[in-house]
Amino acid sequence: MAVTFSDLHTEEGIKSLDQFLSGKTYISGDLLTKDDIKVYAAVVEKPGDSFPNAAKWYDVVSSQLASSFPGKAQGVRFSTVSAPAEAAPAKAAATADEDDDDDLDLFGDETEEDKKAAEEREAAKKSAKKKESGKSSVLLDVKPWDDETDMKKLEEAVRSIEMPGLLWGASKLVPVGYGIKKLQIMMTIVDDLVSVDTLIEEHLTVEPCNEYIQSCDIVAFNKI
Repeated sequence: MAVTFSDLHTEEGIKSLDQFLSGKTYISGDLLTKDDIKVYAAVVEKPGDSFPNAAKWYDVVSSQLASSFPGKAQGVRFSTVSAPAEAAPAKAAATADEDDDDDLDLFGDETEEDKKAAEEREAAKKSAKKKESGKSSVLLDVKPWDDETDMKKLEEAVRSIEMPGLLWGASKLVPVGYGIKKLQIMMTIVDDLVSVDTLIEEHLTVEPCNEYIQSCDIVAFNKI
């Protein structure tokens, strides 16, 4: 059953609390309960020496909260140190609803909000791990149509292909015979973002690149 007092922001309210706590350590029985937490949250500051019972209770609750529930007592003061300003609305809500046992439950089971927050954190961790994809270094042979193909424009066409996870590297022209040269070019790819087969079939050997490129072959493929 919830225990309530008159306005604990006034001296009269603290007096009623002090009288109630005469001969007691906690508000309800011999252990710290939700009643202590709610009343503690409603007390603006530690009661003065003229209220010895309330002052002693305040110190006991402060110490108990600070040592036992450091992570769950957000919005509740410890000793004489105030909670952050942004926690004030939570404290005000606890004061307004101090008759409702369910408003501030530091001892109950995990709430739906707690479960949802935990699930979101777990999902974020899995998403971060998924994004940590490996990389590969690929050496590509790019062959022109004939010896009259402008190899400078061919290379420009190759390097014009841009996509997330693709980085073009060094290149050189390699003779293949009959005056024909092929372009050998290095590229670094993020494995989960770039498919070399797709790059060749859907970009390098179709318009407009196929004006210069006859075919492409993978010479080397190494994980980084």
